[in-house]
Amino acid sequence: METEFVGEVFLKCNAKEVVERVGKEVQALISVTFGTATPMPEIRLAGHLEATFPYILSHLEYIVGELLRNSVQAVVERQRNGRNPHQQPPAIDVTVCEAPQHVIIRVSDQGGGIPRDILPYLWSFSKGPRSTQRLENLTQVPKMAATMQELKVSEIPPEFRETLAQHGPTTRDSSLSSLSSRPPNLRLGMGLPLSRVYAEYWAGSLELHSLEGYGCDAFLQISKLGNKNEQLTMRASMDAV
Repeated sequence: METEFVGEVFLKCNAKEVVERVGKEVQALISVTFGTATPMPEIRLAGHLEATFPYILSHLEYIVGELLRNSVQAVVERQRNGRNPHQQPPAIDVTVCEAPQHVIIRVSDQGGGIPRDILPYLWSFSKGPRSTQRLENLTQVPKMAATMQELKVSEIPPEFRETLAQHGPTTRDSSLSSLSSRPPNLRLGMGLPLSRVYAEYWAGSLELHSLEGYGCDAFLQISKLGNKNEQLTMRASMDAV
């Protein structure tokens, strides 16, 4: 396994494996907040599931984790507030599409979409009509003077402990993987903006399309060139001097 790493870059990232592993962890975390009796939406995978690409694994896990957290939580909350709260909620569909130079991961949910008053501030760090509450949540993060790694869920339901042990953060843990484990009710307003920063750093992109009243489609594009993009950018900057 170690030979497949170049520094922090994992040469054979597989979207299917990451989605399955992170998805189980997200479902466990959501269950902590809403109770183990709450029906969880199924996370369905389709597309080019064997596609691999070089990427920093902790970055990919964080981005996918944030997208799945948003979708699972939105679907669960909408189901709980609906007419049939005990019925199985609609599934979340994750589609992987491989092209010659990039891989696209689409996350589609039926969580009701994003309210219009929030949409203009979607990619802003802690701005918008809910910024006051987000800043209050930020003060609840323990030991912020150090790192974000202390932010953990203290109590996991017994039926999910084995799942988390098998599918939790990789051996190459980082503050990002720990940040992904924060309680679902502790919303900071930085998940999507930070995910886009990491996606664009490797010449990728992150876009989200909301259909208010129905759901959201998130599109994560990942370059298969890996750190060659960074080298090309540096060379272009040098040539411009």
